[in-house]
Parts: sequence; C-alpha cells; structure tokens
Amino acid sequence: MNLLIEVLAFAVAIGVLVVVHEYGHYSVARWCGVKVLRFSIGFGKPLVQWVSPKTGTEWTIAALPLGGYVKMLDEREADVQIPAGQLPHAFNRQHVAKRFAIVAAGPVANFILAIVLFAAVFATGVSEPAAIVAAPAANTPAALAGFDGGETVVAVRNSDGGRGEPVRSWSDLRWKLLGAAFDHHRVILSAKDSHGTSDFPLDLRDVAEKDVDDDFMSHLGFEPGGGKLIVAGVQAGSAAQHAGLAAGDRLVSIDGKPADNATAFIAYVKTHAGKPMTLQVERGGDAQQAGKSEEIHVVPLAQRDDATGESIGRIGAELATQVPSIQVRYGPIESLQLGAHRTWDLAAYSVRMFGRMLTGEASLKNLSGPVTIADYAGKSARLGPSAFLSFLALVSISLGVLNLLPIPVLDGGHLLYYLVEAATGKAVSDRLQLVLQRAGLACIVALSAIALFNDLARLIHF
Repeated sequence: MNLLIEVLAFAVAIGVLVVVHEYGHYSVARWCGVKVLRFSIGFGKPLVQWVSPKTGTEWTIAALPLGGYVKMLDEREADVQIPAGQLPHAFNRQHVAKRFAIVAAGPVANFILAIVLFAAVFATGVSEPAAIVAAPAANTPAALAGFDGGETVVAVRNSDGGRGEPVRSWSDLRWKLLGAAFDHHRVILSAKDSHGTSDFPLDLRDVAEKDVDDDFMSHLGFEPGGGKLIVAGVQAGSAAQHAGLAAGDRLVSIDGKPADNATAFIAYVKTHAGKPMTLQVERGGDAQQAGKSEEIHVVPLAQRDDATGESIGRIGAELATQVPSIQVRYGPIESLQLGAHRTWDLAAYSVRMFGRMLTGEASLKNLSGPVTIADYAGKSARLGPSAFLSFLALVSISLGVLNLLPIPVLDGGHLLYYLVEAATGKAVSDRLQLVLQRAGLACIVALSAIALFNDLARLIHF
C-alpha cells in the first residue's frame, strides 16, 4: 500500500511540475507570437495525442513521464522549408528579449507555483510543533546561549540591530536559524518561560558547512521540547527493566533536568555509561498507579556503539515523544507575502547550496534523485494535504533553480547565450553551442549519476 501511495504521489508531483513548467514556456511563446508545434508531457512514444483546431498545437502524453518539452517553430530544427508566411512566427526570428522571456518563463512558472502552494498552506493553516526548546546537550551553541529547556522562542533578530522577526513554530525557527548560519551571523533569540521573556545570544559564525544538513538543529543543541516523553516498551533484562520502568510511564526529568525530548534524553544516557541516574516518572501503564509520581534510579549499561566503536550507555527503553503543536494560519494577503518570502528564501538557499557543492564546501550527498523524491512524495502525502503541498512547492523551487543554472541544454544555458547576444550584438555560433551542449549534457549525466547513487545509498544504508 505504501509503495502504491509513493508511486501515485510521485506521478502527481512530477505531472504537476512538468505541466506548469512547460506551460510557462508555452503561454509566453504564444503571447510573443511564436507558433507552438507540440506540447509534450513525457518523452518517447506518444500514448495520447490531440491537435488543437484553433492553434494547431499537438498536445501529447508520452510513454516516459520524467519530464516534458514544448516544440516551437524554428528554422534550425525544421525538416522542410518553412513557408514564408510563417517565418515571422518562428522562434529563431524573434528579438533576443522575446526569446529570453520565453525560455525564462518555465522556471518563473515553477516559482509562481511555489508561491501559490505555500500561500494555500499558510491560508488554510497547518499544525506544526511549537518552538519550545528541550534541555540542550552541554557545550552546544544552544547551551552556551543560556537555554536550560522549556523556553518558547518568540522572535529572532540580528545581533547588530534590526527589527526582530516573529517565530511562530519550530519549522519557522529552524528556517530562520538556517539562514543565519549560512550568512555566518550572530543572532538574538527572544524566548519566554515562567519567569518572563529573555534574550539569548546565539553565535552562528563558526557553524561548519557539513553541519548544515537535516540534523542542523541537533548540531546546535536545539530539539523540540515541552512534550511528553513516554516509555513505549522495555527490553527484557535491560537496565530499564531492572530499575522498574514499564510501558506507559511518562519520563518527567532526568537528574533534575526536564525530559521532554527523546533525542536529548538518549544523548544524555549515552554519556552516563555505568553512572547512576535519577528519573522522575509518572506511572501510566498500571491503572492502579496511573498518575503516581516516583523516583527511579537506573544505571545505564555500557555497550559498544557500532557506528563509532565507542562505549556508550543504554538503558533498553523504547521512547515516544508527544510534542505540543500549534495551528498556524494567516490571512490571504499575508499568506501570499509569506509564500513569496519563503519561495525566495528557499531559492536563495538552493543557489548557495549548489555553489558550495561546486567549491567543495558542501557535500555532494545533498543531491537527491527520483527515488528520494518518490519516497518523500509518499511520506508527505500520508501526512496530509498541507505536507504534500509544501513538498510540491519545495520541489518546484528546486526545479526552477536547477533549470536556471548556466549549464548548456538547460534553460539557464540558453539564457546565457541570449545575454551574450544582447551584450555583443552577435548570436553564439551553432558550432560553439554544439560543443557546449555536449559538455552540458555530460554535466547533467554526472549530476544524475551522483543523485542516483545518493538515492541508493540512502535506500540500502551504505
């Protein structure tokens, strides 16, 4: 069933993105007076064909659905001589500004789609984890900033002044810190707890590029807090069983520190192999003891970590976190503004990430291919409409940015040709374009191979 959901979600995602991208080219070409011969979704043998009696455009759905194209009237690609009356409608006869607009319209359409999708999510509302910080690990940036755990971050601002930006959820906090880390800024986090609102200076100037990944917040010491940490199960013969822990127990604190996040709890246990710990527990599994609070003393057993080879502490308990969430919703105008802002930020982030991968500052492992996209498409679809629309917007932005890269065979390569033509007054020769296209194709094949390798590495964990 999960495989079917992934396949369907992937097909819908790719179909929507390709149609929007190609329709951007098509609509601006028609607006510029260029005759469009074919609008194809997919490549290879046509499965469905229809010719518009009004425009003469052939609409096609082809066998290989990974992409699409718009074929325009062009003297360079014509098999037979084009009648003189149709030459004004040929793409190659258009002014360079029109050709530039037609080619740029595809990626622009992807960005517009992302804005609309994000706006829809913001307007309809989405449930997200609250920006409550769990007790951070020692010596992490969060701990050095002064967080003890339990604080709710409400705003972020640059340390050199400026207007603070409100933080509405955990994902909002993550995104703002990610941008500050990329720019190597120091920021001030305003957070409130039972004592009021305080400022926490966070230095992100020395965050390593390798740490700007999916575990970015964990590297900083930030984990969602304020939730309930529940014992989901206890292994037979484990330290947890000997100490008296049982399924359904709620872990309130560990050595006096709030226990509201599984990742932080596990990290603390790992550093206490053979050392006694005191757990404050609320009984939940036994109906007669439900709600009863008591202290439990447990000594984590020392075990070898297969990943690092080091000795770490384990108590043998399976944990589940119930994180508090909030409903985030905005008005129509603000939703569009936030959608545009989120699209811009993500596009800029993608460009910077591509640049840093080229210079070696970021790992090529960040590249993903169709397998990962299908996996995330299925996961987001199972989470609900808001998650799937957000995923679709993210991939649409990635597609737009990718097509704007100045690589021949991509839209960005053609735009580069037109910029050279506009600056020099001469078109790039067909011979040079052919050489550059072969080099560009080699780049695309190499990137695709790396992305596919990364997909397989994630799939089989090697």
